Amino acid sequence: MKDKDTLLQTAGINTRLSHIGNSPFDFHGFVNPPVVHASTVLFPNARVMETHDQKYTYGTRGTPTTDALCEAMDALEGSAGTIIVPSGLAAVTVPFLAYLSAGDHALIVDSVYGPTRFFCDTMLKRLGIEVDYYDPLVGAGIEQLFKPNTRLVHTEAPGSNTFEMQDIPAISAAAHQHGCVVTMDNTWATPLYFKPLDHGVDVSIHAVTKYPAGHSDIVMGTVSANAAHWERLLDAHGQLGICGAPDDAYQVLRGLRTMGVRLDRHQESALEIARWLEGREEVARVLHPALPSFPSHEIWKRDFKGSSGIFSFVLAVDNPEKFKLKAHAFLDALRIFGLGYSWGGFESLALQVNLNDRRVTKVPTEGPVIRLQIGLEDVADIKADIEKGFAAVREA
Repeated sequence: MKDKDTLLQTAGINTRLSHIGNSPFDFHGFVNPPVVHASTVLFPNARVMETHDQKYTYGTRGTPTTDALCEAMDALEGSAGTIIVPSGLAAVTVPFLAYLSAGDHALIVDSVYGPTRFFCDTMLKRLGIEVDYYDPLVGAGIEQLFKPNTRLVHTEAPGSNTFEMQDIPAISAAAHQHGCVVTMDNTWATPLYFKPLDHGVDVSIHAVTKYPAGHSDIVMGTVSANAAHWERLLDAHGQLGICGAPDDAYQVLRGLRTMGVRLDRHQESALEIARWLEGREEVARVLHPALPSFPSHEIWKRDFKGSSGIFSFVLAVDNPEKFKLKAHAFLDALRIFGLGYSWGGFESLALQVNLNDRRVTKVPTEGPVIRLQIGLEDVADIKADIEKGFAAVREA
């Protein structure tokens, strides 16, 4: 097996995804690890029970099934350790609770995932933690925002819904000069297209609900830390008692096997749709970081290896009073696209973006912002569905 491990270190990504996180001969040769359900774990004697001198001690501390997913994520991230939690939001909030204390100050990117902002404005505030939001395009200029009590900088690239790219290496370097931990929500790119820990980030966060699971039927998150920050994360995970279920871990691990080929299709289709939308008179602009027209495209090109299937566009509407009317007309005319939250599954989804919570980020004013998750359907059918939406906008 060590020969196989050595081989996988230099193998292609689809080869690695097919083989990481499983050791068939640990389980009588079965290809996939078994789903181990556990709360109680027995000890062979009182001494081992007292010292916890065995791999598994209680169900909340992991099982062979959850460990298999953790090992797979560590292999993808290059991390010292990974924890599994029940949702993508928990994957953000657990490290916040791990690294922040009353009286601390945190810098949170203003293009952050909405529920993360809500947690910061409610729970963190109640716990006596000060939060400021910063422009996603600040780059090295974040140096001016640190306070003596700043302890954490949270990043998300590209930004939620509007897809601004952040200069992660520059922000991380500045944060480390001030002794801050840097966390990043990397759900959009997955470790296949961006590896945060290779760019200065300390803690990489994923809603594996999305592309790793890939089938719109699992809610789960992972948090992967470098060696300097792993023990504190692991301690907080145990203290909070927040753990992922083995059945869900099994499903995510199975989804990982095909994530590479699925992401290739998502990327290819989304870019074709995005370029097509750029030429449509119904569209004011397209918010996709892999497009050369996008303001922070050069950062994406420098740091990222690919793009996924979710982006937004601004519907061209002259009268602000008709933003909602036109957006609803577009959405209600769609048939292949579902109207739903989340993304990363096999099906296309659409929604109108609400940007009313932004504090410092400039938001589009030319019309309502529509977010699209481009699924695995045929591109011609997706375009035809969008055409139906544009026809409805013209009639509204």
